[in-house]
Amino acid sequence: MNGSFIIILLLLALAWIVLVRPQRRRQATQDALYANLRAGDEIVTAGGLFGRIEAVRDDELEVEIAPGTVVAGKIEPEGDEEPEEEPTEAPIPDNES
Repeated sequence: MNGSFIIILLLLALAWIVLVRPQRRRQATQDALYANLRAGDEIVTAGGLFGRIEAVRDDELEVEIAPGTVVAGKIEPEGDEEPEEEPTEAPIPDNES
């Protein structure tokens, strides 16, 4: 009984070292990157678009991706969307008269 408890503790410690710690490090690095974004910085988006930050507001960026083309917007998380209403079908008129 005592040996199996030690093995479980060792497996939990190994999971912590392999999974949790690296994820926390990556998250801290990403948070630091976001905190240091300023207007004029050149960036590349996750979608592969290169651009220059024009303005930084709260949790939104305006990015110029081509001369004169500025993209700005905030995407809401998928879980907050309201379900779309199904369109009601109008009856098809009978033309057999």
